Amino acid sequence: MGTTHALWLLAVPVVALAVAALARRVGVAAPLALVIAGMAVSFAPGVPEFALDPEFVLYVFLPPLLFSAAWESSFFSLRDNVRPIALLSVGLVLFTTLAVGGVAYLLVPDLPLAAALVLGAIVAPPDAVAAVSVAQRLGLPRRLVTILVGESLFNDATALTVFRVALAAAVGAGFTFADGVGRFLFAALAGAVVGLLLGPPLHWLRTRLNDPLVENGVALVAPFAAYLIAESVHASGVIAVVVSGLYLGHRFTESPAVTRLIGHSFWKILVFLLESVVFLLIGLQLPPVVDGLSGRGWGSLAWWAVAVFGVTVAARFVWVFPTSYLPLAPASRRSEGKLDWRGRVVLSWAGMRGVVSLAAAFAIPFVADDGSPFPGRDVVLFLTFTTVLGTLLVQGLTFPALIRWLRIGGAREVYEDAVAEAGAQHAAAKAALERLDELTADRADLLDPEVVERLRGQAERRQLHAWERLGGGTGHEGAEVPSATYRRLRLEMLAAERATFVRLRDERRIDDEVLARVLHELDLEEVSLSRP
Repeated sequence: MGTTHALWLLAVPVVALAVAALARRVGVAAPLALVIAGMAVSFAPGVPEFALDPEFVLYVFLPPLLFSAAWESSFFSLRDNVRPIALLSVGLVLFTTLAVGGVAYLLVPDLPLAAALVLGAIVAPPDAVAAVSVAQRLGLPRRLVTILVGESLFNDATALTVFRVALAAAVGAGFTFADGVGRFLFAALAGAVVGLLLGPPLHWLRTRLNDPLVENGVALVAPFAAYLIAESVHASGVIAVVVSGLYLGHRFTESPAVTRLIGHSFWKILVFLLESVVFLLIGLQLPPVVDGLSGRGWGSLAWWAVAVFGVTVAARFVWVFPTSYLPLAPASRRSEGKLDWRGRVVLSWAGMRGVVSLAAAFAIPFVADDGSPFPGRDVVLFLTFTTVLGTLLVQGLTFPALIRWLRIGGAREVYEDAVAEAGAQHAAAKAALERLDELTADRADLLDPEVVERLRGQAERRQLHAWERLGGGTGHEGAEVPSATYRRLRLEMLAAERATFVRLRDERRIDDEVLARVLHELDLEEVSLSRP
C-alpha cells in the first residue's frame, strides 16, 4: 500500500470525526451531516473513489455495531414488545421487498423479477441509528425507541437472507419458494442457537478472568466470533451477534465495577467512530454509482428513483397502521399494546436506510452463473443509493420537526423514572444501613465510631439525594438543597486537588505514574458527582 493511499484512508476517519464533532456542537443529527459532507467531498478535485467493500462492512462494521446496540438494549423491554418488533423486522421487510420489487419490475425495462426482488430486499431494512439518535435527544417515549431499536437489531437478518435467496434466483442457481422459506428458517434458528451457545461460556470466562482489560477484550472479540461462526454454517450472523449481545448485556451486572466503567467508555468511543465513518462512506459512494450509469437516460432514472423511494416510504405506512391495531402486547400488558395515531406516524416515518443496504447492493456480482452480465446491476445500485440518500435526507431532516409538531414526548416517563429511581435508591440505602448495623452490632467497641458515622452519613446522603433530585436541585423558594451544595463544593475541592497533583508532577516531586493513579481516583469520584 502506497503512502498516498494510506493517507487517504486515514483522511476518512479524520474527516468523519471532524464533521460529527461539528454536528454535535451545533445540534444537527450527525448521520445526516456526514452523508452530506461525504457527497460534497466525493466531487472535490483530487479525491479518489472510495468504492464500498461489502465484505468489509458486513464483517468489520456490522458485528460491533449490532453487538453494542444489543448489549445496551433491555431484554425485558424487547420481550414485552416482541410482537411489534417481529411484525416490523420480519413482516415489514418481506412486505417491502415484494412492494418495491413489484414496482421496479413494472417500471424498469428488461429488469427480471428476481433482480427486482433483489432490489426490494436490499432497501427493505431501515437503519435506526439516525432515527434513534433524534428520538432519544427529543425525548420520544421509551416504547417507541424500544421498537425502533428492536427492529434494527433483527431486520438485517431477514433482509440479508431474503437478499441471498433472491440473488441466487437472479444468477440462475434455481432456488424455489420452498427453498427460500427453508433457508430463512434455518438461518434464523441456527443463528439464535449459535448466539445462545456462545453467550454463556463467554460470560463464564469474563467473570473469572479478574482482569478488566482482558475481560473487555473478550467482549470485543465476541461479536466477530458470533458472526463468523454463524456464517460458516450458513446461519444468520446478525441474529447470532444480537442474541449473544443480549445475553452478555443482560448479565453485565456480574462483572466488576472497573470492567463496566472501562467497557462503557470503550464501546461508546468505538460505536461513535464506526457510525461516523459508515455515514461518511455512504456519501462517498456517489461517484462510483454514477460512473456505472453511462448510456442511461437521466429522466427515466430520476422517475424510477422517485417511484422506488416513494414506494419504500409508503410501504411502511401501509404496514404499520393496520398492524398497530392488532394486540401487540401480552395479555398482562394489553392496555399498553396499541400505539395512538401519533405514535404510528412517528414509527412510520422513522424508516431511514443505511450502509447495510449499500453493502448488499455492492455485493451483487457482475455476471450471472451462465457468464452473462447481471441484469440491471447498475440500475439496482443507483436506485439503492438514491433510496438510502432520500430516506436519510428527506425523512431524517424532517423527523425532529415531525416529533415536535405532533407533541409526542416522554416527559411523564422521565418523571416516573426519577420517582422509581428515588424509591430504589431509598430501598438500597436502607439495605446498606441495615447491613452496616449488622456488621457493627457485635463489634462496636472494636470499631472507630468516626468511620462508622462516615459510612452511615454517606448512605443517608445518597438516600436523600435521590429524592432531592426530583426538585431539580433546588428546595424551598429556590434554595440549594444540601446534596447539590455538597456536590458543588466537592467538585471545587477535587479541582484544587487535581491542580496540586499536576503542580507536584511538574515540579518533579511525583512521577507520572503516581499522577495517573491519583487522577484516576479523582476522576471516578468526579464522574459520580457530575451525574445530572
